[in-house]
Amino acid sequence: MLKIQEIREIIKLIDQSSIEKFSYESDGTKVELTKGGGHQTSYVSAPETAAVAPVQQQQQAAQQPQAEQAPAVQQEEPQAQAPAASTEADNANLHKITSPMVGTFYSASSPEAPAYVKAGDKVESESIVCIVEAMKLFNEIEAEVSGEIVEILVEDGQLVEYGQPLFLVKTN
Repeated sequence: MLKIQEIREIIKLIDQSSIEKFSYESDGTKVELTKGGGHQTSYVSAPETAAVAPVQQQQQAAQQPQAEQAPAVQQEEPQAQAPAASTEADNANLHKITSPMVGTFYSASSPEAPAYVKAGDKVESESIVCIVEAMKLFNEIEAEVSGEIVEILVEDGQLVEYGQPLFLVKTN
């Protein structure tokens, strides 16, 4: 099965090429990407990758100019912006721990280990809060501030971008 990072790379390559349609199938997982007509659509079908399609659509929407986005994406955006605006106002006084790199977020050092932190935990500036894996290197991310973890903004195993908020911390 393709990893989300591999799918994103395929999307970038197709976007930069003259290929209009791409299809890939392996072990019951099927990925179809179509480009043309001023918008791109993608489709992923597999029971364990059901959450991959929305991530791809968000990435494609971010890469395309506003005028070229598919109508379905434009209809979803106003609904997504209203909750985000109120959340930003509520979280304005909280410190955001952000990802220093593109990679995969891990909340623990191994699948069997407990998470480094959870909501409500107290942290110091040098406390390790997570790991971001990039190119097979596991980078420990420190809190950078002392305080209490209010919210964890990403899920274990999720691909994160440079500068993406990972945690909200109420500072001391």
